[in-house]
Amino acid sequence: MRRNPFDEIEEMLDRVSKQVEEGMASGGLQVPGTVPVDVTDTSDEFVVTADLPGYEVEDIDLTLTEGTVRLEASRDEEAEFADDEGEGRYLRHERTRKTANRSIRLPEPVDEDGVSAGYENGVLTVRLPKESGDEESKQIDIE
Repeated sequence: MRRNPFDEIEEMLDRVSKQVEEGMASGGLQVPGTVPVDVTDTSDEFVVTADLPGYEVEDIDLTLTEGTVRLEASRDEEAEFADDEGEGRYLRHERTRKTANRSIRLPEPVDEDGVSAGYENGVLTVRLPKESGDEESKQIDIE
């Protein structure tokens, strides 16, 4: 008896549907190239925590514009391969340039002069004190 080719497609769609449901149940789906973040609202400030393992401070660009925190990170993976004689060839080459980005719209204005950021062990933490004020773009230094 011949197998119906549409059965395989239906099985694949069922698997994808299950993965989407599991992702939504666990707090949302992670889109490739985006940075997973937590945003905490305390009485005095917003705290944005982002996972960026493998990046250096110099790889990360962090800005605040019109109430939106914009995070961009990029790095080049090591792309050279050679054996002891200086020659070699890749059998598989998947590690190249990595980029990640995320924009977080804040629900209230923040004090741009009081914004601070730190990066330790692959985790970026941005502290944004609440305050009303003008909404010009400000570069945020990471310490």
